[in-house]
Amino acid sequence: MALSLGKSGVYSVVTLISMLTAAGGIRAATASPNISQAEEPYFDLTYQLLLNGFALVPVILCLYLLSLDGTEHPVAQRIGLNRGRLGRDFLWSCALAAGIGIPGLGLYALVRYAGLSAEIIPSQIDQYWWTLPILIISAARNAIVEEVIVVAFLMTRLAQLRWSTPAIIITSALIRGSYHLYQGFGMAIGNVIMGVIYGYWFHRTRRVMPLVMAHTLIDVVEFVGYQMFADELGLR
Repeated sequence: MALSLGKSGVYSVVTLISMLTAAGGIRAATASPNISQAEEPYFDLTYQLLLNGFALVPVILCLYLLSLDGTEHPVAQRIGLNRGRLGRDFLWSCALAAGIGIPGLGLYALVRYAGLSAEIIPSQIDQYWWTLPILIISAARNAIVEEVIVVAFLMTRLAQLRWSTPAIIITSALIRGSYHLYQGFGMAIGNVIMGVIYGYWFHRTRRVMPLVMAHTLIDVVEFVGYQMFADELGLR
């Protein structure tokens, strides 16, 4: 966790404190998960690819650690990250994405109006030929990192430590909320709710693939939709 989402949670807490103490507070702050890494387009592309690639290393570590459990079934099968039920997984992922993404827009509008959220700018990357593919890659990376580490890996390990199911789900959800605090209180709470739903899903099904796919769909709509339609909607 200290190599990945736990570290992100600590930085998010510091960012939140910074927003609270700055002039204008959270209402005047902005937050963006996708920013340019260099002014020169191809250096920016290189940095974006490196950023996304290295972010997946802790996922590989988690899968490796789970593989040391000594069970006869492959790790991907045990956590439901395999391709055995792609059609059904995709249908469930669409339902999960719609059930969480649509209310999430309403929640953002509400907490933004209440001054409990920073202004979220999904993408601050300049428009190049590679921008949309990179945003899709970033969406998939976010989904894989979050769902494999904070759901599949963490919940498996806590269950092995004989934690109760409610404690496991709540812990996973709170960690998910912690690394979204850089967006403000409102969106952190929204992600805790999302974490409870995702955690309960994994507990019941032992399949993380629909969660990865649903998370990817939500972020693709957010990142790519903003990049394509922000000017028409007057968002930038």
